[in-house]
Amino acid sequence: MRRRWPWGRRWRDSGQVTVEFLGMTPLIILTLVLVWQFVLVGYTFTLAGNAADEAVRAGTAAAPGERGGACQQAGLDKLPGAWDGTVTCTTGGGYVRATVQLQVPVLFPGSIGFPFTVEGHAGAVEEEKGD
Repeated sequence: MRRRWPWGRRWRDSGQVTVEFLGMTPLIILTLVLVWQFVLVGYTFTLAGNAADEAVRAGTAAAPGERGGACQQAGLDKLPGAWDGTVTCTTGGGYVRATVQLQVPVLFPGSIGFPFTVEGHAGAVEEEKGD
């Protein structure tokens, strides 16, 4: 049985859905922002790992005296401009290692970053050129 106003009009719920949606909007926006930030963290891990792999690949294929420079340059070339990072390559003992450190951006790549870094590591055996 529907309730009625004392003068005969029914209760109306016509704006209830709008009010509930407006109340939930901040929570929806916060959820989307958090999901986007987690996507950026995951993408930064992917970039660091790929840059380390590419750096090691270039380092193993370069001439013995140029391995460190080729490794570092290839790692930096594989990073998008919005991600600030460092590439450290070590050679010796027949093995090339690369470590890429990237800062995770806050909401927008190229803006400020979190105070922690994401690292990607890779290593491979040096190639020997046959004569």
